[in-house]
This record gives sequence, C-alpha cells and structure tokens, in this order.
Amino acid sequence: MNRSELVAHLHRKKSFLCVGLDTDITRIPKHLLGEKDPVFAFNKAIIDATLEHCISYKINTAFYESRGIPGWESLGKTLDYIPKTHFTIADAKRGDIGNTSAQYARTFFETFPFDSVTVAPYMGEDSIRPFLEYENKWTIVLGLTSNAGSRDFQQLVLSDNHQEKRVYETVLEKVSRWGSPSNLMFVVGATQASDLTHIRTLLPDHFLLVPGVGAQGGSLQEVAEYGLNKDGGLLVNASRAIIFAGGGEDFAAKANQVAKDYHTEMKSFLPE
Repeated sequence: MNRSELVAHLHRKKSFLCVGLDTDITRIPKHLLGEKDPVFAFNKAIIDATLEHCISYKINTAFYESRGIPGWESLGKTLDYIPKTHFTIADAKRGDIGNTSAQYARTFFETFPFDSVTVAPYMGEDSIRPFLEYENKWTIVLGLTSNAGSRDFQQLVLSDNHQEKRVYETVLEKVSRWGSPSNLMFVVGATQASDLTHIRTLLPDHFLLVPGVGAQGGSLQEVAEYGLNKDGGLLVNASRAIIFAGGGEDFAAKANQVAKDYHTEMKSFLPE
C-alpha cells in the first residue's frame, strides 16, 4: 500500500485506528479451543467485528512464532483474511547485518506479504537498507518506546559540539534521511505523548505508529492533539484493550464496541 492510498483510507473512514492482533492462545475464549485453529478462529471474529472502525491491523509475530509451525500457519491465514483495503504491519522488530536483514525483508514482504514491518535501528543503516529497497512497502523504525526501559538508552543525552541531544532524537533525524515519508514510519509510544510536539518538529511529514493507548494508559486525545499532521500521519494501535475486551462468547461484540468507541473519538479529531 502506498502513501496516497493510506492517507485516502484514513480520511475516507475518519479513523487512524490500528488493531493489534497480539493473540495469546491462553487468553482466547474457551469455547474456541475446540476449533481446528483456535487462534485463527479468534482473529477472524475480531477482524469481522472491527473492520469498519480501523484502517490497519498489526500482527505481533511473537505470539505466533512461539507456537512453532501451527503459529506460523495461523499468522498466514490471518494475514490472508485481512482485506487489502487495510494496512498490515508485521510487528517483528527485526534488524541485523545486511544479508540477514535481506532475508527478514523477504520473509515479511514476500513470503508473508505485509505492507510493513517494524525494525530496530541499533545496528545502523546497513541493517535497515534491505527493507527500504522494496517498492510500496514500509519500514517502521523504533523511535521512542513507551516501556520503562526506554530510559536506559533511548533517552540518554549525547553531547556533540556542545549541542545536547537524546539518543532517540539522533535516531529519528538520521534514519529519516535514509528513506522518505513514503516508505518510513516511526514508533512513538503513547505514554510519551508530551514528546510528540517536539517529535513533529523533527518529523513533520512521516507517519507515526503509536502504541500504548488503552491497556498501557496512553491518552488518545493527547496523541491526536500533538501527533496529527496535515495528512493525518498517525496509526494509533490498541491491542489488548480491544481484542480482550470480553472473555466469553460475546467477545467479538465487546471488541466491536471498544473499536467503535475509539473510532467515534477519532472522528472528532479529524476535519470534516
């Protein structure tokens, strides 16, 4: 999916909601455990219930890889079921030396044809470059995350020619030069919403993938206030708050209601 298609979908639907399919098999409703593929049965119901309210789905690969071959099969079926109108994210956080990254890119752009994949920038440009070589695919780089450990490295202060910058600022500025707003996004955690104003001065045009709204306590209103740009420029992810809103046979209806609530709030932040 290219940038113009993504922007058009965002404004047509008046939503910037991304539903995270972090499907933990130990948490899905018990009545689904008799299905041939319980994880796919759960995901299928969630997708059907949330499709009209979101523009993207993010599959956290850890919840599938941990189950071996059956997990990869569930992932593949889930990806195939998501309509092409919706932007797909492989939340895999890959990044390695060039020839290894090339194989990761092949995995998530060819074998499993996602629109995008999350990557870690720690190993530098040659670890990210193979992902950027794909046309109409997106590389989503970890920028400022919402976990407590982000203080360990991302927020350390660097001094260069008497100018102080935090590590994450250097990452955002440098990585943004390796691609463009048409193939690069950045992860910025919602619990750091107050930093979004500054981040927007560094990245005025890029899309930001913002996790942490919902179960992690991030404020959708703050994210919209500080993060929206002229094109929208946001994908706000909610995972557990939506997919595990209910634990019984009405789980899909509960997920629909939470996604609808997010959608309704998002409409109020976007121009008519």
